[in-house]
This record gives sequence, structure tokens and C-alpha cells, in this order.
Amino acid sequence: MKLWETLKEFLVITFATIIVASAVFFFMIPSQVSVGSISGLAIILANIIPLKISLITFILNTFLLIVGFLFIGKDFGLKTVYTSILLPFVLGILELLFPNNLSITNDPFLDVISYIFLVSVGLAMLFNHNASSGGLDIVAKLLNKYLHMELGKAMSLAGMCVALSSAFFYDKKIVVLSILGTYLNGIVLDHFIFGFNVKKRVCILSEYEKEIKDFILHSLHSGATIYEAMGVYDNKIRNEIVTIVNKSEYATLMSFISKTDKNAFVTVYTVNEIIYRPKK
Repeated sequence: MKLWETLKEFLVITFATIIVASAVFFFMIPSQVSVGSISGLAIILANIIPLKISLITFILNTFLLIVGFLFIGKDFGLKTVYTSILLPFVLGILELLFPNNLSITNDPFLDVISYIFLVSVGLAMLFNHNASSGGLDIVAKLLNKYLHMELGKAMSLAGMCVALSSAFFYDKKIVVLSILGTYLNGIVLDHFIFGFNVKKRVCILSEYEKEIKDFILHSLHSGATIYEAMGVYDNKIRNEIVTIVNKSEYATLMSFISKTDKNAFVTVYTVNEIIYRPKK
């Protein structure tokens, strides 16, 4: 069973890497827009190095893996090594299958938008399986270890450096698109990683505690926690009901509360991640 789970995980990682490679090949390469990534750097270097982008990407990833093992340690894991090798391999296959690759949209701006959307899907799948596409992730870890920079900021800095380096080879429009694309890529990627998992933490103070509690348990089939809370104004002790619900459950719960107790005091927080062990 464990072997099957591992195999299934690597199949998903393989599929996700193919998505990332397709986004690079069909949208980023034809537009020449270097959205901050190792593939973007490979596109820039292809202007001065007479090699295919897939081979340049492979060389860069291999170099960074070696540097990472030497200066960071062996905490990359098999998944990072696998994706770092697989990505240029898939790019190489696409180069053979489509030797005259041209822009599908004939518009660099649309190419960038399409790239950001497609690559974010692939990267989100990788991150959700504790994998990455390698490359700039390793640079970020180096900056984190030796310059004590936060990983998020380190990734942004590395990506922006790649985007800015396009100024040496392309016109202002491509440079601006590269910078904006790098920034938007981070926003869209966060949405794909966290957006679909967003939940609401609802805290309720109401005289109709039993009715609301029963509704959460039996109608929403969700859980709740009760806390004792004392109001500073009247020093009266009340029970606060705290529950975490998804978007549809939140709408249903708020509708029920508004009908049951119009004087209920409700506070709502956005929750991006929940880590727990389900009860058997």
C-alpha cells in the first residue's frame, strides 16, 4: 500500500512538472518574457550561449543542486532532484516535437497571462506534494541560510533579479512584462495554493447557544469548541462557540444565525490552513 501511495505521488509530481514545462515552452519561450524562474534565466542566457533552452535549464539545475548539497546539505529530498532533472527533460522532448514553436496568442501580454495561470496550476500541485521545481528555490535557501533572509523574500528577490536581467537583451516592453509577470506569478500562485483551502473561523456569542450548537453539529455536520468568555462591561460570563467552516457552510451558518438571533455577536477570521488528525 505504501509503495502504491509513493508511486501515485510521483505520478502526480510528474504530471505537474509536465504542466510547468508546457507553460514554459508554449508561452514563456515564444514571448521571450523572462518571468522570474530558472527557465526564464535559461531563455536570457540562450541569447549568448548557443545551446537549447532545455540543455541550459538542465545545466543550471544541476549546478544549483550541486551547490545546494555542498552549502545547504541533503535536505532537498528525492522529489526536488527528480523534478530538477525531469523539467529540462520534458522541455527537450517538446523541442523535438515542436521544432518551430511560435506564440499561440501572437501577443506577449497574453502569453504572460497564460503562462502565469498554467504554471501556477503545476507549481501548486508540486507544493501540495512537498515538492518544487528546484532552481530558484535552492537560491532562496542559500540566501536564507547565509544572509538570514526570509524564504518568501529570498524567492521574490531571486525572481526579480532574473526578470531585471532581461534588460540586457530585450526592449523595455519585455522587461516591464517580465517584472510584472514575476510579481503577478507570486500572487496567482498563492491563490492556487491557499485560495481553494480558505476557511472561516466563526466565533459566536449568543443567547441561543444550544440551537446554534445543534445546527453546527447536526445540519452542517461540523465541529465546534466552547470557550468561557467574560464581558468587561458587565462582568457576565458567556459561552463563545468557535467553529471552522468552508465558504458554503459559512453562508448557511450566517443565514441561520441571522434568523435565530439578530442580536448575536459574531466575529469572523480567514483561515488558510488547518492541521489536525480526524477523529475515527
